[in-house]
Amino acid sequence: MTLNDVPKIKHQNSDNFFLLAGPCAIEGEDMALRIAEKIVSITDELQIPYVFKGSFKKANRSRIDSFTGIGDEKALKILKKVSDTFDIPTVTDIHEISDASMAAEYVDVLQIPAFLVRQTDLVVAAAQTGKIVNLKKGQFMSPEAMKHAVQKVKDAGNHKTWITDRGTMFGYQDMIVDFRGIPTMRQYAPTILDVTHSLQQPNQTSGVTGGRPDMIETIARAGVVNNVDGLFLETHFDPANAKSDGANMLHLDYLNKLLTNLVAIRKTINGLQ
Repeated sequence: MTLNDVPKIKHQNSDNFFLLAGPCAIEGEDMALRIAEKIVSITDELQIPYVFKGSFKKANRSRIDSFTGIGDEKALKILKKVSDTFDIPTVTDIHEISDASMAAEYVDVLQIPAFLVRQTDLVVAAAQTGKIVNLKKGQFMSPEAMKHAVQKVKDAGNHKTWITDRGTMFGYQDMIVDFRGIPTMRQYAPTILDVTHSLQQPNQTSGVTGGRPDMIETIARAGVVNNVDGLFLETHFDPANAKSDGANMLHLDYLNKLLTNLVAIRKTINGLQ
Protein backbone atom coordinates (compact mmCIF):
# COMPACT_ATOMS: atom_id res chain seq x y z
CA MET A 1 0.00 0.00 0.00
CA THR A 2 0.96 3.67 -0.32
CA LEU A 3 0.08 6.80 1.60
CA ASN A 4 -2.56 7.39 -1.07
CA ASP A 5 -4.63 4.79 0.80
CA VAL A 6 -4.69 6.95 3.95
CA PRO A 7 -7.70 9.29 4.11
CA LYS A 8 -6.91 12.97 4.70
CA ILE A 9 -3.15 12.40 4.66
CA LYS A 10 -1.17 15.52 3.75
CA HIS A 11 2.30 15.96 2.27
CA GLN A 12 2.20 12.40 0.92
CA ASN A 13 4.46 13.35 -1.98
CA SER A 14 7.25 14.59 0.25
CA ASP A 15 10.39 12.51 0.67
CA ASN A 16 9.95 12.44 4.44
CA PHE A 17 9.03 9.53 6.67
CA PHE A 18 5.42 9.58 7.83
CA LEU A 19 4.56 10.08 11.48
CA LEU A 20 2.11 8.51 13.91
CA ALA A 21 2.14 10.62 17.07
CA GLY A 22 -0.02 11.75 19.94
CA PRO A 23 -0.70 10.90 23.58
CA CYS A 24 -0.67 7.37 24.89
CA ALA A 25 -4.31 7.58 25.91
CA ILE A 26 -7.17 10.00 25.32
CA GLU A 27 -7.57 11.71 28.68
CA GLY A 28 -10.05 14.36 27.53
CA GLU A 29 -11.04 16.55 24.61
CA ASP A 30 -9.00 19.64 25.46
CA MET A 31 -5.73 17.71 25.87
CA ALA A 32 -6.24 15.80 22.63
CA LEU A 33 -6.99 18.95 20.62
CA ARG A 34 -4.09 20.80 22.22
CA ILE A 35 -1.59 18.06 21.37
CA ALA A 36 -2.96 17.59 17.86
CA GLU A 37 -2.83 21.31 17.10
CA LYS A 38 0.84 21.51 18.07
CA ILE A 39 1.85 18.44 16.07
CA VAL A 40 -0.11 19.56 13.01
CA SER A 41 1.64 22.93 13.03
CA ILE A 42 5.06 21.24 13.18
CA THR A 43 4.36 18.56 10.58
CA ASP A 44 2.81 21.07 8.19
CA GLU A 45 5.90 23.26 8.41
CA LEU A 46 8.23 20.28 7.86
CA GLN A 47 5.93 18.60 5.31
CA ILE A 48 5.71 15.35 7.22
CA PRO A 49 2.67 13.13 6.46
CA TYR A 50 0.91 12.85 9.82
CA VAL A 51 -1.57 10.54 11.56
CA PHE A 52 -2.83 11.46 15.06
CA LYS A 53 -2.50 8.61 17.56
CA GLY A 54 -4.50 8.13 20.73
CA SER A 55 -5.71 5.00 22.54
CA PHE A 56 -9.43 5.08 23.27
CA LYS A 57 -8.82 2.58 26.08
CA LYS A 58 -5.85 0.86 27.68
CA ALA A 59 -6.60 -2.81 28.18
CA ASN A 60 -3.05 -3.99 28.88
CA ARG A 61 -2.19 -2.67 32.33
CA SER A 62 0.16 -4.06 34.96
CA ARG A 63 -2.11 -3.13 37.88
CA ILE A 64 -5.87 -3.18 38.20
CA ASP A 65 -5.89 0.38 39.53
CA SER A 66 -4.07 1.78 36.47
CA PHE A 67 -5.89 4.24 34.20
CA THR A 68 -7.76 2.48 31.41
CA GLY A 69 -9.77 5.26 29.80
CA ILE A 70 -12.55 7.82 30.02
CA GLY A 71 -15.15 5.62 28.32
CA ASP A 72 -14.94 3.95 24.92
CA GLU A 73 -17.47 5.97 22.96
CA LYS A 74 -16.46 9.25 24.60
CA ALA A 75 -12.81 8.74 23.66
CA LEU A 76 -13.64 7.60 20.12
CA LYS A 77 -15.78 10.69 19.59
CA ILE A 78 -12.82 12.83 20.65
CA LEU A 79 -10.64 11.07 18.07
CA LYS A 80 -13.27 11.84 15.45
CA LYS A 81 -13.34 15.48 16.54
CA VAL A 82 -9.55 15.70 16.22
CA SER A 83 -9.83 14.30 12.71
CA ASP A 84 -12.61 16.69 11.71
CA THR A 85 -11.05 19.74 13.35
CA PHE A 86 -7.62 19.41 11.76
CA ASP A 87 -8.57 17.36 8.67
CA ILE A 88 -6.10 14.60 9.55
CA PRO A 89 -6.32 10.80 9.81
CA THR A 90 -6.32 9.06 13.18
CA VAL A 91 -5.19 5.71 14.58
CA THR A 92 -6.19 3.83 17.72
CA ASP A 93 -5.45 0.37 19.07
CA ILE A 94 -8.06 -2.33 19.57
CA HIS A 95 -8.00 -5.26 21.97
CA GLU A 96 -11.15 -7.31 21.38
CA ILE A 97 -12.95 -8.52 18.26
CA SER A 98 -15.93 -6.29 19.06
CA ASP A 99 -13.62 -3.24 19.20
CA ALA A 100 -12.85 -3.49 15.48
CA SER A 101 -16.23 -2.52 14.03
CA MET A 102 -16.85 0.01 16.81
CA ALA A 103 -13.53 1.85 16.40
CA ALA A 104 -13.73 1.69 12.60
CA GLU A 105 -16.70 4.05 12.75
CA TYR A 106 -14.44 6.78 14.15
CA VAL A 107 -10.82 6.29 13.01
CA ASP A 108 -8.86 5.61 9.82
CA VAL A 109 -6.27 3.10 11.06
CA LEU A 110 -6.78 0.19 13.44
CA GLN A 111 -3.72 -0.84 15.41
CA ILE A 112 -3.14 -4.33 16.77
CA PRO A 113 -1.10 -4.23 20.00
CA ALA A 114 2.15 -6.16 20.10
CA PHE A 115 0.93 -8.61 22.75
CA LEU A 116 -2.09 -9.46 20.56
CA VAL A 117 -0.61 -9.60 17.05
CA ARG A 118 -0.79 -13.41 16.96
CA GLN A 119 -4.52 -13.37 17.81
CA THR A 120 -5.91 -14.45 14.46
CA ASP A 121 -9.55 -13.56 15.11
CA LEU A 122 -8.61 -10.04 16.22
CA VAL A 123 -6.36 -9.44 13.20
CA VAL A 124 -9.03 -10.75 10.83
CA ALA A 125 -11.75 -8.63 12.45
CA ALA A 126 -9.63 -5.53 11.96
CA ALA A 127 -8.88 -6.47 8.35
CA GLN A 128 -12.53 -7.07 7.55
CA THR A 129 -13.43 -3.47 8.41
CA GLY A 130 -11.50 -2.38 5.32
CA LYS A 131 -9.44 0.04 7.38
CA ILE A 132 -5.65 0.21 7.31
CA VAL A 133 -4.31 -2.29 9.86
CA ASN A 134 -1.14 -1.38 11.77
CA LEU A 135 0.40 -4.59 13.13
CA LYS A 136 2.77 -4.08 16.03
CA LYS A 137 5.53 -6.67 16.11
CA GLY A 138 5.34 -8.76 19.25
CA GLN A 139 8.20 -8.16 21.67
CA PHE A 140 8.63 -11.95 21.57
CA MET A 141 8.60 -12.32 17.77
CA SER A 142 11.26 -12.31 15.10
CA PRO A 143 10.97 -9.83 12.21
CA GLU A 144 10.54 -12.79 9.84
CA ALA A 145 7.49 -14.01 11.76
CA MET A 146 5.60 -10.82 10.94
CA LYS A 147 5.06 -11.99 7.37
CA HIS A 148 2.43 -14.37 8.72
CA ALA A 149 0.55 -11.57 10.50
CA VAL A 150 0.59 -9.55 7.28
CA GLN A 151 -0.65 -12.57 5.34
CA LYS A 152 -3.62 -12.93 7.70
CA VAL A 153 -4.71 -9.41 6.81
CA LYS A 154 -4.31 -10.13 3.09
CA ASP A 155 -6.14 -13.45 3.35
CA ALA A 156 -9.04 -11.56 4.94
CA GLY A 157 -9.26 -9.49 1.75
CA ASN A 158 -7.39 -6.38 2.94
CA HIS A 159 -4.06 -5.31 1.44
CA LYS A 160 -3.76 -2.13 3.50
CA THR A 161 -1.34 -2.98 6.26
CA TRP A 162 1.69 -1.60 8.09
CA ILE A 163 4.16 -3.22 10.46
CA THR A 164 5.45 -1.38 13.51
CA ASP A 165 8.56 -2.49 15.38
CA ARG A 166 8.35 -1.61 19.08
CA GLY A 167 11.50 -3.37 20.26
CA THR A 168 12.26 -6.87 21.50
CA MET A 169 12.38 -8.07 25.09
CA PHE A 170 15.90 -7.98 26.51
CA GLY A 171 15.81 -9.81 29.79
CA TYR A 172 12.84 -9.09 32.01
CA GLN A 173 12.98 -5.31 32.35
CA ASP A 174 14.31 -3.81 29.15
CA MET A 175 13.76 -3.55 25.40
CA ILE A 176 16.21 -3.48 22.52
CA VAL A 177 15.75 -2.54 18.85
CA ASP A 178 17.36 -4.87 16.33
CA PHE A 179 17.73 -2.62 13.28
CA ARG A 180 18.39 -5.65 11.09
CA GLY A 181 14.66 -6.23 11.27
CA ILE A 182 13.72 -3.06 9.39
CA PRO A 183 14.79 -4.18 5.89
CA THR A 184 13.37 -7.63 6.62
CA MET A 185 9.91 -6.35 7.54
CA ARG A 186 9.88 -3.80 4.72
CA GLN A 187 9.71 -6.79 2.38
CA TYR A 188 6.26 -7.55 3.79
CA ALA A 189 4.72 -4.09 4.33
CA PRO A 190 5.63 -0.45 5.00
CA THR A 191 7.50 -0.48 8.29
CA ILE A 192 7.28 1.96 11.18
CA LEU A 193 9.60 2.29 14.16
CA ASP A 194 7.85 2.89 17.48
CA VAL A 195 10.48 5.01 19.16
CA THR A 196 8.94 5.55 22.58
CA HIS A 197 7.67 2.02 23.29
CA SER A 198 11.04 0.66 22.22
CA LEU A 199 12.43 2.52 25.22
CA GLN A 200 10.05 1.07 27.77
CA GLN A 201 11.36 -0.68 30.86
CA PRO A 202 8.56 -3.10 31.71
CA ASN A 203 7.99 -5.34 34.72
CA GLN A 204 9.08 -2.82 37.33
CA THR A 205 8.44 -3.83 40.94
CA SER A 206 6.12 -0.83 41.34
CA GLY A 207 3.77 -2.25 38.70
CA VAL A 208 4.26 0.89 36.60
CA THR A 209 6.33 0.63 33.42
CA GLY A 210 9.49 2.74 33.30
CA GLY A 211 11.29 4.20 30.29
CA ARG A 212 14.26 6.04 28.81
CA PRO A 213 12.92 9.18 27.08
CA ASP A 214 16.46 10.57 27.03
CA MET A 215 17.23 8.02 24.30
CA ILE A 216 14.32 8.95 21.99
CA GLU A 217 16.41 10.92 19.51
CA THR A 218 19.12 8.24 19.44
CA ILE A 219 16.66 5.52 18.46
CA ALA A 220 14.74 7.77 16.05
CA ARG A 221 17.93 8.82 14.24
CA ALA A 222 18.94 5.20 13.79
CA GLY A 223 15.54 4.38 12.35
CA VAL A 224 15.68 7.20 9.83
CA VAL A 225 19.22 6.28 8.79
CA ASN A 226 18.03 2.73 8.17
CA ASN A 227 15.24 3.87 5.84
CA VAL A 228 12.25 3.17 8.04
CA ASP A 229 9.03 4.26 6.29
CA GLY A 230 7.45 5.86 9.32
CA LEU A 231 8.02 6.81 12.93
CA PHE A 232 5.66 6.31 15.86
CA LEU A 233 6.04 8.21 19.09
CA GLU A 234 3.94 9.28 22.02
CA THR A 235 4.08 12.85 23.23
CA HIS A 236 2.38 14.95 25.89
CA PHE A 237 2.66 18.49 27.21
CA ASP A 238 3.00 17.13 30.76
CA PRO A 239 4.42 13.59 30.65
CA ALA A 240 5.06 13.49 34.39
CA ASN A 241 1.33 13.76 35.01
CA ALA A 242 0.08 11.80 32.01
CA LYS A 243 -2.32 9.03 32.97
CA SER A 244 -0.56 6.36 30.92
CA ASP A 245 3.05 5.69 29.84
CA GLY A 246 4.34 9.05 31.00
CA ALA A 247 7.74 7.53 31.80
CA ASN A 248 8.68 7.08 28.16
CA MET A 249 6.74 9.84 26.38
CA LEU A 250 8.44 12.80 24.71
CA HIS A 251 7.65 16.23 26.10
CA LEU A 252 5.71 18.12 23.43
CA ASP A 253 8.09 21.08 23.74
CA TYR A 254 10.92 18.95 22.32
CA LEU A 255 9.05 17.62 19.29
CA ASN A 256 9.86 20.44 16.87
CA LYS A 257 13.61 20.18 17.33
CA LEU A 258 13.53 16.38 17.15
CA LEU A 259 11.55 16.29 13.91
CA THR A 260 13.62 19.08 12.37
CA ASN A 261 16.78 17.08 13.02
CA LEU A 262 15.22 13.87 11.69
CA VAL A 263 14.01 15.56 8.49
CA ALA A 264 17.55 16.86 7.91
CA ILE A 265 18.92 13.34 8.34
CA ARG A 266 16.33 11.89 5.95
CA LYS A 267 17.25 14.53 3.35
CA THR A 268 20.91 13.54 3.64
CA ILE A 269 20.11 9.83 3.37
CA ASN A 270 17.90 10.42 0.33
CA GLY A 271 20.80 12.25 -1.31
CA LEU A 272 23.08 9.24 -0.84
CA GLN A 273 20.75 6.73 -2.48
